[in-house]
Amino acid sequence: MKVKKVVPFLKWPGGKRWLMANYGSYFPSEFNTYFEPFLGGGAAFFFLQPDKAVLSDINGELIGLYSIMRDKPAELAELLTSHQAKHSNEYYYAIRDTEFCDPLQSAARLLYLNRMCFNGMYRVNKSGKFNVPIGTKSNCVYDIDLFKDYSAVLKNAELLQSDFATTICRAKENDLIFADPPYTISDKQSSFIKYNDHLFTWQDQKRLFHALYDAKLRGSYILSTNACFEDLKQLYVSSGFYVKVVHHHSLISGKAEKRRVQDELLISSHPLRENKEVFNKDEDSTDK
Repeated sequence: MKVKKVVPFLKWPGGKRWLMANYGSYFPSEFNTYFEPFLGGGAAFFFLQPDKAVLSDINGELIGLYSIMRDKPAELAELLTSHQAKHSNEYYYAIRDTEFCDPLQSAARLLYLNRMCFNGMYRVNKSGKFNVPIGTKSNCVYDIDLFKDYSAVLKNAELLQSDFATTICRAKENDLIFADPPYTISDKQSSFIKYNDHLFTWQDQKRLFHALYDAKLRGSYILSTNACFEDLKQLYVSSGFYVKVVHHHSLISGKAEKRRVQDELLISSHPLRENKEVFNKDEDSTDK
């Protein structure tokens, strides 16, 4: 049962709010457990608000933040308010260079940095340290009153730090898997981005394909996004998946004049038919 309409509380590289706003009608309205093995900003999860979900990501700090938002929203709001009161250029970099052992403090740090860094990016250096510079935003507590709603939506979700294949292999017949792996769309159409402190390689792409194909054989309903790259398209089409090219405006560039329409692949285990029950034209189509 849906709590209320809420948008994701994180801005994350490759976020899929645009997908849910414009192509959310392709998601089924009925399924058993929802699986999302590349959680990121969780746009699809917050759009669907499934009754039962398994949400995972290889980024343990990210999963820690979701766990705190689910279990301790009031305490998280209090700490974030404290960060807001102290915010300055010097304070941002001091917090960026500080690591906390306490899960609550670590979660508040990540949420503060996410909202105050440049363009909501998540990037780490070779040592695995967050290194995004400060951005122009001045308010990180604009939705404090909604933390209780985020928590309510997450109450029935199992949260795991996990490799995607481990999560996908748990899906059974009539479960829904939404897989949104890390990737870039480049002119060469062949580069895959740095994700946390390792590369999501072509080998990872093949591992993902095999995990989704096995889930398809088990009767899971699969929707996945990926780079609009011909080799990827043929890999899935040749194995009985349905593929549609979808479009959106790239928000990655800091300069508006460099942002352009991007093509991506929407991959499905079933024929892609619109479901009017879950489609909402008023849904926000931008990553905020």
